Amino acid sequence: MAIPQNFIQELLARADVVEIVGRHVQLKKTGANFSGLCPFHTEKSPSFTVSPSKQFYHCFGCGKNGNAIGFLIDYAGMNFVEAVKDLAGQYGMQVPEDDLSPAERARQQEQRQKQSTLSDVLEKAGAAYRKHLKTSPRAIDYFKRRGVSGEIAKQFGLGYAPEGWRTLAGVFPNYDDPLLAESGLVIVNEEDDKRYDRFRDRVMFPIRNVKGECIGFGGRVLGDEKPKYLNSPETPVFSKGRELYGLFEARNALREHGFVLVTEGYMDVVALAQLGFPNAVATLGTACTTEHVQKLFRFTDSVVFSFDGDAAGRRAARKALDGALPYASDVRTVKFLFLPPEHDPDSYIREHGTDAFARFVRQAVPLSQFLLEAASEDCDLATAEGRSRMVSNAGPLWKLLPEGALKKQILADIAQRAELGPTDLLDVWGLGRPAAPPREQRRRNDSPYKERAYGTGRRQVIKPKSVALAELIARAVLRNSQAWEALTNEDHHLLCELQPPHGDLFSWLDNRHHDHGAEPWAVLQLALEGQEFRDLAARLVTLDDMQPSGKAHDFEEIGAWDLRRAMIGIHLDAVAEEIARVARLPATEPTRMEQLYSLTRRQQALQQAQITGPKA
Repeated sequence: MAIPQNFIQELLARADVVEIVGRHVQLKKTGANFSGLCPFHTEKSPSFTVSPSKQFYHCFGCGKNGNAIGFLIDYAGMNFVEAVKDLAGQYGMQVPEDDLSPAERARQQEQRQKQSTLSDVLEKAGAAYRKHLKTSPRAIDYFKRRGVSGEIAKQFGLGYAPEGWRTLAGVFPNYDDPLLAESGLVIVNEEDDKRYDRFRDRVMFPIRNVKGECIGFGGRVLGDEKPKYLNSPETPVFSKGRELYGLFEARNALREHGFVLVTEGYMDVVALAQLGFPNAVATLGTACTTEHVQKLFRFTDSVVFSFDGDAAGRRAARKALDGALPYASDVRTVKFLFLPPEHDPDSYIREHGTDAFARFVRQAVPLSQFLLEAASEDCDLATAEGRSRMVSNAGPLWKLLPEGALKKQILADIAQRAELGPTDLLDVWGLGRPAAPPREQRRRNDSPYKERAYGTGRRQVIKPKSVALAELIARAVLRNSQAWEALTNEDHHLLCELQPPHGDLFSWLDNRHHDHGAEPWAVLQLALEGQEFRDLAARLVTLDDMQPSGKAHDFEEIGAWDLRRAMIGIHLDAVAEEIARVARLPATEPTRMEQLYSLTRRQQALQQAQITGPKA
C-alpha cells in the first residue's frame, strides 16, 4: 500500500510523541523534555527521553530512538503501514489510498468500521464473563486449584461463561443482532434459525491483539468434557493462524527476559506468568505458522518452543521448525524444549522449581540440531541408503533458511553427517554453480563474473575512504583467503559489487575460495596470472609483505574486529549512497518514505555497531 509522503508529514505534525509514548511509559517532566524508564530494555534509572520540541524519543541506554510512528513499530510490533493507520486513527485522520477505486476504498472503510464494532461487542462480552466469574464458586475454585491469583486473573481478563444456552441475551438485549454471530459469540442453527451461546460452562480467556483489543475468546471446560478447549471461529477480526494468546500481556516481559517461550495452551501462559515466567505465549489450537514467528521476532530475537515430549509434541515441533526456518537469521536464535511426557510447564515447575525449569529452557535444543534430528528421523546413517534419505529430507529444510553464516554452518553439518563435501551436497540438491564458459568465448571488455550473482547489476559507487577500507580487506584475504570466511554473505555481496577493479578482484577471490578453500598468497599469486587486477593484488600484498608464502595459516595480523570495522565503514558509505538515491526520487513515488525509513534504521544500526566495538 502506498502512503503519500505529504500525508505522513501532516500526521507527524499533528501527532504528539509525548502523548503516544506516555500511554505506555510513565513520563516525568525534566526541564524541556520528559524522561522515564525505557520500555525496550530493563533499567533502574531513567535513560529514556522524549522531546516535545523535536517530537523524538531516544534512549541513552540501548540506543532506541525515533518518532511517533517509529515508537508504534518498535513497541507494539506493527509494520510501517499498520503504525501509520493506527496513529492516523488516533487523530481522526483518514489514510489516503490513491491507488484504490472509490468502491474498494468504501469497502475497506466499511470493513474497518465493522472490525471496530466487532471489537466493541467482544469487549462487552468479556466484561460480562469477568462479572460472572465473581459469582461462580466452581470457576473460582478451578483457578485457585491451578494456583492463579486474583492479580493474574485481572491482568489476563479471565472470566466465566455460565451454563445457560442464552446467557448473553442478558448482556445484549437484541440477541438476534447479526454482529453476535459474526463475532463468534453466538451460533445460529441453519435449519431452524435458533440461536445459542457458543461458550457455556467454561472458564474464559480473552484473546487480544497487539493493541490490546479483544478479538476473540478461548474457553476451557471445568472438568473432563469434550472438547476440552474451544476457540472463537475465524472472524473479520480474528485469525488463529496469525494471532498468539498472551502476546499483548507479555510484550514488555519479552524485552526484559530476552526471549519468548511458545507453549501449547492458554492455561500454560497464565500459569507460567503466575510462576515467574511472564514471557510466555501460546498458539490457538493450530500449528505454529510463519506469520506467528514473524510477529514474535518483532518483539524479541530469541524464540523457545515448548512441547510435550510425546509423539504429538514432536510432530508439533516439526511444524514449528518449518515456520521458523525462513526467519532463522544469524542474529536470531530458535530453540526447541521437550518436556517429559508426564509434564506440562505448570506441573514441571511445581514439581522441580523455577530454577530447574529455567535451566531446562537454557538447555533447549538449538534449531540447527533439531533440523538435523528431523532430517535423520527413521534414517539408518550407518548405510549409504540411510544417509541418502537424510540428504533428501534435509534439502527442503535447508533451502528455507535465509542466507548467512548459520546457513553455511548447517550445510557443513549436513554434509559431515552425509559423508559428502558441501559442494557435492549442493549438487545433489540441484544448487551447484553453473560452469563458467571458456575464456575464449568471453569478450575482453566483459567482466568474467557475469554468470554469478556477485559483481553483477548496478555497481556500488566506491568512495576514496571505501577504497582504503576495501583494500585493507583485500590485503587480508590475499595473504590468506581464510579471512574471507570471517565475513558474512551480505559482506561478500557488497564487496563483489564494488566498481572494477576492486569488485572483480573480490568476485575472483570468492570463486577461488568456493572451489579451493583457504589458499596462501603463493598459490593465489600463480592463479592471478592473466587477470586484469593482478597488478592491484600484487601491490596490496607488497605493501606489507610479511606472510610466509608456503602455507595457509590463521590470519592474525588483521584481526576479526579490524575486518568488521572496515566492512561497517563500507556498508555505511553504501547506505548513504542509497539514501541519497532514494531521496532524489519524486515525492509521488509510493515507497519513497518507507525506503528512507528502512535505510535510516539500517544506518543507525551500523553506526551503533561502530560505536559498540567488538564484544568481549
